[in-house]
Amino acid sequence: MKMKPYVLIFTIAIMMVISGCGKNNSDGENSGTNNEPQHENMEMEHSGSGEVPPTLKKAENPTYQVGSTAIIETDHMKGMEGAEATIVGAYDTVAYTVSYTSTTDGKRVENHKWVIQEELKDADDKTLEKGSEATLLADHMQGMEGAVAEIDSAEHTTVYMVDYNPTTGGERVTNHKWVTESELSGN
Repeated sequence: MKMKPYVLIFTIAIMMVISGCGKNNSDGENSGTNNEPQHENMEMEHSGSGEVPPTLKKAENPTYQVGSTAIIETDHMKGMEGAEATIVGAYDTVAYTVSYTSTTDGKRVENHKWVIQEELKDADDKTLEKGSEATLLADHMQGMEGAVAEIDSAEHTTVYMVDYNPTTGGERVTNHKWVTESELSGN
């Protein structure tokens, strides 16, 4: 069966549009130096399932209660800083910044914020020291799960899972993991 040229061009154009719709294009990561995270051109999973590791403990008395709102004071991704967040979950744990090489494209990710204690393989309850290595169980970004990470810093804190509308527009981000207590302020 022979297609007319305009039908073929239209079909190809539709296929290109459809194939682009399912991608999470988040090139909004910082490309900074020093202690700023570097996630350029990597696909960050903005929204999550809301599932948490079974051993993660809910915070008993968090500063920001589930259901309350706060202002995000960090810029892990474009559109995050200054956004009003709704608190979905609050958990007491150790939050780590980590550096690792992506398992999918081999690019180095520096100072990724945050991976929590329960997202590190065999970490148990022992806080890992700077320079230690651990295998990541987290899948916040493409190529993260299964990567061997170097611990850049560790902080005992309350971490929050949040929903927010990016200040840059676009779809609402739901169940974003993680924002620490020091990265939120009252509104």
